[in-house]
Amino acid sequence: MKHIYENKDSSYYYVQIREDLISLLPNNNNQKILEIGAGSGNTLVEIKERKLAKEVIGVDLFELENTNQKNPAIDNFIIANLETEELNLPVEYFDVILAGDVLEHLVDPWKVVEKLTKFLKKGGIFIISVPNIREISTMSKILVGGSFNYDPEGGIMDKTHLRFFCKKNVPDLFDKNDYKLISVQPILDVTTKSSGRKSFNKVTFNIFEEFLTSQYIGSFQKK
Repeated sequence: MKHIYENKDSSYYYVQIREDLISLLPNNNNQKILEIGAGSGNTLVEIKERKLAKEVIGVDLFELENTNQKNPAIDNFIIANLETEELNLPVEYFDVILAGDVLEHLVDPWKVVEKLTKFLKKGGIFIISVPNIREISTMSKILVGGSFNYDPEGGIMDKTHLRFFCKKNVPDLFDKNDYKLISVQPILDVTTKSSGRKSFNKVTFNIFEEFLTSQYIGSFQKK
């Protein structure tokens, strides 16, 4: 599996600053944030620079040379496989856990969410993003084109995706006894088609929104 990740365009895939996730953070410069699948570390550095956290820790599967993984703004960066390794972190310590486009890459994302829950404070926020398999161009390729073709470069049909989700499946990743749903927000598109989709969605009164959505961002609060 590692060689598939290594073939991705590292100038894009690992270095994006996740503004969509940052926008959902509580405005608290004293909070502690754990990011799973932190990639280059750019999002964590940005969070620190904006004074949105006192402490930030990142976790990723691979070490990426010449990136912000070793930036002193990041208090700790851990290289680990969440499905097979335990994280040496304090229990009920973090105010926020971020997992942007991570869970779909895991064999058992439900178990990983359960494993991470112990590190989150009561009242803390767990924010995730996952791709929407129901998106219209993806469904068209499957239903009309008859092809379930994986893309080595990324996207909804990323070759490294092991799990697939629709909107209704996002809350199912979190135990209702442990978490309260805050919101599941659609991201209509992450490419240049975004403005067109947003306009179409508006004039059709959101009727087709679940087919226009490329990603969902879910926010959950630990009880």
